[in-house]
Amino acid sequence: MAVRLAVPGPLLTKAKPVKHRVSFATKMLLQQVLVILLVVGLATGVYAWLSYQRLTAEVGSKSLAVAQSISEDSTLISTLTSATGTPRQEVLQSGPIQQLAETVRGRTDALFIVVTDADGIRWSHPNPRVLGQLVSTSPDAALNGDEITIMETGTLGPSVRSKVPVRTAQGHIVGEVSVGYSTADVRDALVSSIPPIVGVGVAALLLGVLGSSFLGRRLRAHTLGLEPEEIGALVQDQEVVLHGVEEGVLGLSPAGLVTVCNTKAQRLLGLHDPIGVHYARLGLDPALLELIDHPHGSLEEGPATSHQLMAGQSILLVSVRRVHRGAHDLGSVVMVRDRTDVQALSRQLDAVGTLTSALRAQRHEFANRLHTVSGFLELGYSDEAAEYLRSTLETGPLRYPLENAQLLTDTYLLAFLGAKSTQAAEKGVTLRLGENTVVRGLVTDAHSATTVLGNLVDNAITAAVQGSNPDRWVEIELLSDGPALHVTVADSGDGIAAASRQRLFEDGASSTSPVTGVGRGEGLGLALARQLARLDGGDVWVLFPGAPEGPGAVFAARLEDVLDCAKDTDD
Repeated sequence: MAVRLAVPGPLLTKAKPVKHRVSFATKMLLQQVLVILLVVGLATGVYAWLSYQRLTAEVGSKSLAVAQSISEDSTLISTLTSATGTPRQEVLQSGPIQQLAETVRGRTDALFIVVTDADGIRWSHPNPRVLGQLVSTSPDAALNGDEITIMETGTLGPSVRSKVPVRTAQGHIVGEVSVGYSTADVRDALVSSIPPIVGVGVAALLLGVLGSSFLGRRLRAHTLGLEPEEIGALVQDQEVVLHGVEEGVLGLSPAGLVTVCNTKAQRLLGLHDPIGVHYARLGLDPALLELIDHPHGSLEEGPATSHQLMAGQSILLVSVRRVHRGAHDLGSVVMVRDRTDVQALSRQLDAVGTLTSALRAQRHEFANRLHTVSGFLELGYSDEAAEYLRSTLETGPLRYPLENAQLLTDTYLLAFLGAKSTQAAEKGVTLRLGENTVVRGLVTDAHSATTVLGNLVDNAITAAVQGSNPDRWVEIELLSDGPALHVTVADSGDGIAAASRQRLFEDGASSTSPVTGVGRGEGLGLALARQLARLDGGDVWVLFPGAPEGPGAVFAARLEDVLDCAKDTDD
């Protein structure tokens, strides 16, 4: 995309004249008009040449017919047959052949009608002074018995002439008849046909110009007034942007057909060759279809509100906006961002934050113990100080407020739930392990365990804090079954509102709003927990929805392939 830099006023030395830029549509119109002119000119020339050839052929046919008609005249045949020589010019001028030829010439508007004897001597001619002389063009073809039509130039100028032999009844050739029409007659006939030819050419030119103008307007409408170089730049920018951005981009036409889809969008939405397909037939999530049907805002109105959706194994942040250029509706653009990794990191960060809170809570205990040792030493009670340190080393420096913590031997689960217990204690909630807790093996899939167990425990703590029961507690039971881990989480809250149970595991359900009382999942908490559990064949469900005044709800989860039984901590 070109960027123009504004130059400050003082740096301008001389204003350059702005060159008038001819638009692509105008160039195309001019080029099409030029092509039409060439085509019309070529067609007119070819038509004129064909017309000239046709007229020449017609004149030739006419001259041949006249010549054949004269050659069969009995008077002409008998006169040439009985002649013993060439008569004098005066005799020829008044002779029957000259009279016949001139009479026919006057009726047919021929340029000349010439009759010769077997030696090529003229017996008739429009110019009486050349009678009795040899013809100016060769009569050999006709005297040899052929009938020909050719274009030649004689004493009367260029003409289209036909030469026919004169035969007796016995077939002897006693002379020939030559009938010619001037080429000027052909040109005159052609000139008379020029106006319709020119009229057809002008009409074709006007139609071509109108058609080119219409096509130009259609071209401008389809290209939105963009020039070819601008379209080329847009295509280049589109390829760079679509395949260079981290987000998935899905472009839809006003009719809902997919026009643009980069590889990231295909991967995130699970699409295969979507170009030209209506978005409703792509198998998209119903929530995403709802967003496309009712987009929030347009590109001209600024950033649109993004919505989180679950799509397969991914958590997506989706925004849909309408796109306009002037008065043209160009369709919609769907922006898709993958938030799965961010959500996973967020859960891990929550776990780290929980452990940090536990360490902060225990800092006071370390300080108190150090003050005690310092007091013993300042008073000179070194033996008591040593005994106190020995007892501290035996009991351990950290003591989580997690009841029945001795039931857990996996260090990760113990540290994680211990940190959660410290966090819960700060909110006045007691976190305890159920007496039936038995976990054999070590946790191998910390991500799934953190996400599912952490969500259930956090929701239970929130429910206990918001509940009406003054005795606030959360009880967790963990039971291993080979590589699977079964989890139950109960709390002392007021249970799940009846109106919220149907939407409990939907995206966006939250228990943080006491007004709506929607579910127990915080945003995508329960939806994400169930999704992760189901990836490996597990699940998350509600065992008991609870009662308004307690006890609270009981959630259960089954996590497959999260334990390594070969590393039993009891061995």
